[in-house]
Amino acid sequence: MPDLPAYEIYTDGACTGNPGPGGWAAVLTGAAGGSWRAGHEERTTNNRMEIKAAIKGLEQTLAGSQVTVYSDSQYLVNTMTRGWQRKMNLDLWAQLDGLVGERHVSWRWVPGHAGYPLNEEANRLAQAAADPGAPHDQSGVLEGGPGAPAVSLPSETPHLSHLDEQGRARMVDVSAKEETRREAVAKGAVFMRSETLALLQSGGIAKGDVLTVAQVAGVMAAKRTSELIPMCHPLRLSHIQVELQPDPALSCVEITATVRTTDRTGVEMEALTAVSVAALTIYDMCKAVDRAMRISDVRLTRKSGGKSGDFRQG
Repeated sequence: MPDLPAYEIYTDGACTGNPGPGGWAAVLTGAAGGSWRAGHEERTTNNRMEIKAAIKGLEQTLAGSQVTVYSDSQYLVNTMTRGWQRKMNLDLWAQLDGLVGERHVSWRWVPGHAGYPLNEEANRLAQAAADPGAPHDQSGVLEGGPGAPAVSLPSETPHLSHLDEQGRARMVDVSAKEETRREAVAKGAVFMRSETLALLQSGGIAKGDVLTVAQVAGVMAAKRTSELIPMCHPLRLSHIQVELQPDPALSCVEITATVRTTDRTGVEMEALTAVSVAALTIYDMCKAVDRAMRISDVRLTRKSGGKSGDFRQG
């Protein structure tokens, strides 16, 4: 019996408005020889596009084959590997289950915008496909392979704004920008033993009420971000909310920070700092009983306002 082909698929989804115009993309390597598919939907959500990308990628593989799917969506990967509850998008989950049942599929989570080339390519394709003006056929699908024309993408060369022409670090001059309403949401988690989580929830940690102290620490950290991150601007924050949710199924505390301002630059770093310090506070207060705790998945999930517009990821 001949060896079955093996594939690697990098997937991503994008959406403007959530719901709003969306795009999905799947970049295939291995037995596929290097090809991609992307598609557009007029009104959808980011999570639907993440699932759709995996479906469309798997549709390009042979039944019975070995497939590894890489995605920066925890919603997708954890639902398929950790049994996250399926409350929405049941039609797409059913399609995905059918394709997975005919193949040997492994799922790998990769952090978004962290320098993984094919993950970045899938992100670029999904973002481009989300544009209602993107070239696609009547089904909303575009495809390509070696030598095929690429999707039209912004021509501006990316650059690091915090470096000047000589490569020296600088604080970006934002004095010419207009003040606009800006918001950022960041998430993260502290994974621990189930016994530690139960002790935390019952108030049995010797240092006190862990969640309340961590919440206050996150709020304080957001306000002092410019004192911790050298090139950040001091901002007038109008809203800081830090939420901590124990999740017994995953044996972790999930952390969400939402920060708002009306200013000349965004509050992504403030939200990320709030999550990070809240997570470190949980570790500090619980380390006496569990030094193997793991802080994980700290990432920006949403930002709005400013010239760069909206951003969303899982």
